[in-house]
Parts: sequence; C-alpha cells; structure tokens
Amino acid sequence: MMEKFMAWIDARFPATQMWEEHLSKYYAPKNFNFFYFFGSLALLVLVNQILTGVWLTMSFEPSAERAFASVEYIMRDVEYGYIIRYLHSTGASAFFLVVYLHMFRGLMYGSYRQPRELVWIFGMLIYLALMAEAFMGYLLPWGQMSYWGAQVIISLFGAIPYIGDGLTEWIRGDYLISGITLNRFFALHVIALPIVILGLVVMHIIALHEVGSNNPDGVEIKKHKDENGIPLDGIAFHPYYTVKDIVGVVVFLFVFCTIVFFFPEMGGYFLEKPNFEAANPFKTPEHIAPVWYFTPYYAILRAVPDKLLGVIAMGAAIAILFVLPWLDRSPVKSMRYKGWMSKIWLAVFVVSFVILGVLGVLSPTPERTLLSQVCTFLYFAFFILMPFYTRMEKTKPVPERVTG
Repeated sequence: MMEKFMAWIDARFPATQMWEEHLSKYYAPKNFNFFYFFGSLALLVLVNQILTGVWLTMSFEPSAERAFASVEYIMRDVEYGYIIRYLHSTGASAFFLVVYLHMFRGLMYGSYRQPRELVWIFGMLIYLALMAEAFMGYLLPWGQMSYWGAQVIISLFGAIPYIGDGLTEWIRGDYLISGITLNRFFALHVIALPIVILGLVVMHIIALHEVGSNNPDGVEIKKHKDENGIPLDGIAFHPYYTVKDIVGVVVFLFVFCTIVFFFPEMGGYFLEKPNFEAANPFKTPEHIAPVWYFTPYYAILRAVPDKLLGVIAMGAAIAILFVLPWLDRSPVKSMRYKGWMSKIWLAVFVVSFVILGVLGVLSPTPERTLLSQVCTFLYFAFFILMPFYTRMEKTKPVPERVTG
C-alpha cells in the first residue's frame, strides 16, 4: 500500500527524487567536524522563530497604543505566553550566534572559494535579510530601547546626501516614529521578510547540493569516485549526518532551554532593561545601544567622527563580505594548509570583531573611541590586504584525499 501511495505521489510530485538528491543519496565529506553543526542548527532556530512568531501574532496588537500592553498581556495572561515570548527573544540571539559561527567556519575552511561563490553570496543575503528582520522585530515591543534604538538607526539614512530626509520619512511613514512605523515594521517582520529568508535558504541549500559540501581539508570529494559514481571520501547525508546532527540539536536545545527558563534576559543583553518600560518620545534612555548582534557595526559607525562617513563605513563592513570569494588568492582553501599570515590575520579579524561588539554595548569615551578606530582599521585591513598576503605566503601541500 505504501509503495503504491508513493508511486502515485511520485507520478505527480518528485518527492522520492528530492529525498534522494538532498538526503539519502547526497554524499557529503566524511570528515565533517564540530563546526558543521551550525548550518543545521540555524535551520532549527529558523523553524523556532517562525512557529513562536505565529503564536505571538495571535495576541499581539501592532499599534502605538496597545503594542506594549499586548506584550505584557502575552507575558502575564496568555497560557504559556511568557515561554513563547522568551523562546522567540532568545531564539533571535541564538540565530545570530549560530550564523556567526557558521560564517566563521566558512572563513576557516574556505567555503566561499570556487565553486561555492554563489553559496556564499546566498548565505550573505540571508544574513542581510536576517539583520533587517531582527531590526523590524526589535521595534515591535514598543519599549524604550525599541523606540529610541529605531530612532537612532532610521535617522542614519538622513545622512545620505539629497535623498536622506525624504528616505527617512518614507521609512518611518510619518514625520516621527509612530504607530504607522510600528504597523509597517510589523507587516515586514511577519510576512515579507520571512518569505524572503525562506526563499534564500532554499536557494542556499540547492546551490550547496549542486556543487557539494566543502570540508576541513578543502578537498573536492567529487574528484575520486568508485565505479558507481559514489565519492570515495563521501557518505550519505542520511542517515549518517542526520543522526549526527540530532546529537548537536540535543546539546543545543539543552543550552538553549537552560537560557530560556533561567536566564532569558541574559543580564540585559537579550532583553534590555529599558525595554520593560513603555516607549516615551519625551524621555531618552541614558545610553542607547542596539542588541548585541548589531553592536560590532554600531561601534564601526561611532568610530568615524563624520556621520555620513560613519554610515558608509558601517555599510562597507557588511558589503565587503560579499566580495570575499574574489579577495582570497591563496592556492589552497582550508586554513589547515594556508600560511602563518592568513592564520594571524584571521585571528586579528575575529578578535577585532569581538572587541567592536563589546565596545558597541558600552557608552563611548575617548579611549573606547580610539580602540574602536583601531579595531575598525584591522577589520577592513583583513579584507583589503587579503589579495596580497594570501598570494605571498607559503602554503602546505594539500592531500589528494580527505584526511579525517
């Protein structure tokens, strides 16, 4: 009966073909390590955000008069509403954490190199859409930090010559941030951007499965196949990596649920203290800062004295990631076989990014501004100098087959 049913389905929809192409007969390198958990974890958190988001919209009212009160209603009166809200707010931070680790793995093992340039670009578009999604959602609770954080970020568009003021007004939908702004951000956060993210995720996975997964050695497993065309250094994604990913999911959920049930605010980093106070246009918080996952770029913005140049530097910090596949001129992909200059520069880049993130949370002082400027310089130097140090350095010989 089951075979007949599947035959009926396959005659009308390629269900079995898709299962085989993307799971049971998709051969991935057999030497995946810890860092390869984060792609599947990002997919898991995306599902969490969609499901919890749907439940939150059932009780949320996107209006300036009722938004804050409706969040309080969800937290206090909706059955299990506080858990759903914390799953969503903690999930936002978890999403960026796993995405940053996923991107770091790409930097380490050269997953952006030929033939995976398009995989990287789709991934960066997901990252960009995710930032927009998080920013739109940040305004919705209509708390003090939501309101004033959005005020600061939207005002940055006013620095653009000629069109800045009109563009800022168009984004807000009003002369000031108001219920109209909240309503349109709600529509974008709940409908438009999730559709874009889901579409990009599908294209990201299709592009990845077309060229095959990278591995810690940076060796293409498609070069060595047996008489049946199966890569000698590959194993079927299902059941081997699906089972392995379940282990990662269990560990992740243990940590994630511990945070949700015991530290959902994470000391004010996941849910800021001023956001438990309703938005007040006449009362500015003592220190305005975005959520932690935006703070590296916020620190870059503040490191540049001129407002327009600061906006350009912040935009360039994200835009330069898109051209990374064409900046790396090394004959090898993986950091395992690159020279000492690449390893040092990657370490400098990561440390600079983390320091910028910390500085973005803190209020500015002359010393912190100077440190931000140094770290901003090192951030861009990693990319700008990459064509030179990757070409000059001496690399190790890459094995023909994966080493495990």
